Amino acid sequence: MAIRARSVVIALVGVGAVGAGVFAGLKWRKDHAKPAVELETAKVDRGRIISRVTATGTLSALVTVQVGSQVSGRIQKLFVDFNSPVKAGQLIARIDAQLFQASVDQARANYVAAVGSMAKSEAQARDARRQFDRSKGLLDKKLIAQADFDTAEANLDVANAQVAMAKGAIAQAKASLQQAEVNLQYTRIVSPTDGVVISRSVDVGQTVAASLSAPTLFVIAQDLSKMQVDTSVAEADIGKLRPSMSATFTVDAYPGEKFRGKVRQIRNAATTVQNVVTYDAVIDVDNDQLKLRPGMTANVTFIWAEKDDALRVPNAALRFRPAAEIFVALGQTPPAGLKDGPGAARASRPPGGASIPGAPAAGPPGGGAPPRAAGGGGAGRVPGQGRGDDGNNDKRTVWVSRAGRLESLPVRTGISDGSLTEVVESALQAGDVVVVDASTSGQAGGVGAGAAGPPGGMRRLF
Repeated sequence: MAIRARSVVIALVGVGAVGAGVFAGLKWRKDHAKPAVELETAKVDRGRIISRVTATGTLSALVTVQVGSQVSGRIQKLFVDFNSPVKAGQLIARIDAQLFQASVDQARANYVAAVGSMAKSEAQARDARRQFDRSKGLLDKKLIAQADFDTAEANLDVANAQVAMAKGAIAQAKASLQQAEVNLQYTRIVSPTDGVVISRSVDVGQTVAASLSAPTLFVIAQDLSKMQVDTSVAEADIGKLRPSMSATFTVDAYPGEKFRGKVRQIRNAATTVQNVVTYDAVIDVDNDQLKLRPGMTANVTFIWAEKDDALRVPNAALRFRPAAEIFVALGQTPPAGLKDGPGAARASRPPGGASIPGAPAAGPPGGGAPPRAAGGGGAGRVPGQGRGDDGNNDKRTVWVSRAGRLESLPVRTGISDGSLTEVVESALQAGDVVVVDASTSGQAGGVGAGAAGPPGGMRRLF
């Protein structure tokens, strides 16, 4: 009997221990169960918003001169190299001048010969004049025939014509001499302006040919202490820029340093590359320290609008749009027009954040798992908002969490810095909590209890 009683006691103790373990496990699971709905939220606040336009550009000198050669020949000597400072009129290169000097000497000899021919023609003309005057006097006294007088007159006319031809020959010879002297001067390549040599394209002994076009020998930047940035600004942003607007930019050579400039000109000529239209905004830059070099790539930022005390809301809140399952999980009636299932818009941020543990766990009829739905992505507007009948695209909708419920508030937006947007007209106030993301739990007590789901039982509803 004692043994039997001891066995019964041991059995009862074992059953009690198992029951206590089951009860403790159920209690722990209940205490640590995830809430039916998790909302990621953010607070609306006031602060500074700076709206920027970014673009890339290339640095260049204000004035860049390409120095070429007007004559063909062999480079005899170079007097400057890369980065050499030059003055206007300074000799920077010389072309072999032997052939051009010979052309000058020949043209000068032709000129001298033409002058001699002119003297001969003038002497003959004077003799013809004397013969004509003598023949005229004899004809008046009827001492010679009329034919002899006519011959003397014709000889005078021929002599005068030869003088005129000699004058023309002198002019031609003089012009040829001047041309030969100019070509000889072109063998001396001089700098047309003060500046710095930034490119040299020839070496000593190289032959340049200027038969069709003047070859470029040097590129001279006039003044590197004053430079400009030619930026490519997208057509969607070009309307935000204006002359005299301040701009900042960085270059890869000095990543931790910002340079400042001012918009000088917004050019009307468009550039289209792969159906992308851009416009050139020219920025004047001071380069007193000569850190900037021509050809550097500049990452330019234009500040076109800023406000110090703007009502700010995260851009994710403007994109968020809850799915119908969120309202079902919260015990609310879904607003008309919301999409269900995979067709709903998607948000871009992961779940997590503020939660509403007191939300009811009601699911759809039948107790099955709800279909996967999407919440806040895309436009973030309810039907009737955004690009509506009035054509305004600054009307948006945000969802506010108040006492465990979601409420939609229409807002009119202003400037944005890419992550925060200004609210210029709305019932929204600083301190309000807006929803930027949402998810539901697949565990018992959540939406769709008992349904299969991803590890942890969480289901994204956006």
